[in-house]
Amino acid sequence: MSVVIDCDTCAVRGLACHDCVVTVLLGPPPESGFGAEEERALGVLADSGLVPKLRMVRPVAAPVDEPGSEAFDEPGSEPGTASA
Repeated sequence: MSVVIDCDTCAVRGLACHDCVVTVLLGPPPESGFGAEEERALGVLADSGLVPKLRMVRPVAAPVDEPGSEAFDEPGSEPGTASA
């Protein structure tokens, strides 16, 4: 019996790689993306109207909820009723 694991078809690739047995055994998947030359070429094509502009958005860290903030709720309390 053989098992084929194809990370390219994984529904949570990138999001759950850090906690995957494949990453533990083989290391993280290679980063993919465009180099500076490819980005310039895509910019020229987009400026010419041949392809849509690149709309890639890089993720940013989410704000941390802190006690006393409106977004922070004590465990077991009703949402939005955190005590200060």
